[in-house]
Amino acid sequence: MTWFEAVVLGVIQGLSEFLPISSSAHILVLSQIFGWGDPGAAFTAVTQIGTEVAVLIYFRRDIARIINAWARSLVNPQWRGTPDARLGWYVILGTIPIVVLGLAFTEQIETIARNLWLTAAMLAVFGVVLGVADRWGPKLKNIDAMTTRNAVALGCAQAAALIPGVSRSGATISMGLALGYTREAATRYAFLLAIPAVLGSGFYEATRISQATEVAWGQTIVATLIAFGVGYAVISWLLRYLRTGSFLPFVAYRLALAALIIVLLLTGTLSAT
Repeated sequence: MTWFEAVVLGVIQGLSEFLPISSSAHILVLSQIFGWGDPGAAFTAVTQIGTEVAVLIYFRRDIARIINAWARSLVNPQWRGTPDARLGWYVILGTIPIVVLGLAFTEQIETIARNLWLTAAMLAVFGVVLGVADRWGPKLKNIDAMTTRNAVALGCAQAAALIPGVSRSGATISMGLALGYTREAATRYAFLLAIPAVLGSGFYEATRISQATEVAWGQTIVATLIAFGVGYAVISWLLRYLRTGSFLPFVAYRLALAALIIVLLLTGTLSAT
């Protein structure tokens, strides 16, 4: 891996991990266009953890409050009905679908699901889903209105992101909007819900580092720092933007990217697998 690849992949990881545009789709396409190989388990694991550290720092007060309330609820019944304690349980509950499906379909996710025709289709389909949910969702509820049924639905939506092109944040946000949550609430919950899944995936990949014949630690660390910085800026910007803006620009981008991938596949510039 060259230093240029590390910088580009770090920026892409930081941008696309949180925007509803699918990080896996961008990495698949860019890797083919520039002729880059698989960056390896070490790179994937560390850069994913790096972007999630941005979430942990940005939402540190929320996370500390939720963990404190959840831990207290385990021994003190009076805390069990508080919004933060319930939110802690909802994040745990919502993480189960992606863990179960990720483990059950690991082989398919790493092979069949990485077909670029499927990626283009998922970019377009879930772009439309996001647009419809954003246009017609009631957008009345905040996070405190979360219920067990909503938590399960949001967890299932996040699990759809195991397929490249769906986007973890995009699928979760779409479901949140469809369930009546505000844009900011749906996005904030999507980021919180992703913490266990992304960290779990990152540490799982880290266990495979020993299988790599060579780990470019210098480039990996640089990419991780860039992903962290870009990711933190993206979180801050996106939550401010959504107070008045819509998801329409991201919908348009997803559709344009899907169309571009299809054209590149038809012309033979990209290979489907």
